[in-house]
Amino acid sequence: MSLSVEIETQLQLEPEESSAKVWVEKCLKEVAEAEKLPQSEVSVTFVDNEEIHRLNREYRQVDRPTDVLSFPQWEPGEEWLVPEGENIPLGDIVISVPTAREQAIRYQHSFEREIGFLAVHGFLHLLGYDHQNEEEERKMVSRQEEILSRVGLKRQG
Repeated sequence: MSLSVEIETQLQLEPEESSAKVWVEKCLKEVAEAEKLPQSEVSVTFVDNEEIHRLNREYRQVDRPTDVLSFPQWEPGEEWLVPEGENIPLGDIVISVPTAREQAIRYQHSFEREIGFLAVHGFLHLLGYDHQNEEEERKMVSRQEEILSRVGLKRQG
């Protein structure tokens, strides 16, 4: 079981944010292990608010920026059909770095905690988790906190 994580940055990270890629990879590999995923791959792109706004408008018809978007390769419950020995492409996660910065300040935790949270949240969406009702939200939040705790990004206070 192995997860390949490809990370692209479309904007300049601040020097104190240089560990973002390391934390994202660590968090996503922890999700893959917890979910017992087969050999798979995921793509993560760090963007600015303008780009995530464009994507949100184009793909979700929501005309505002957001913090994270997920573009799953598969529908929930759909069988993963890939040639033997190849990674299963799970999809793409897009994270707004400026929004992550703002939310880290608002929620009074580290940028690493926020970027890890957004990566885990986006990845769980790729795996079919959702938060359309209270029960789904409870499951998703619980899984997110479990993963973040495992990698040392616990919520403060």
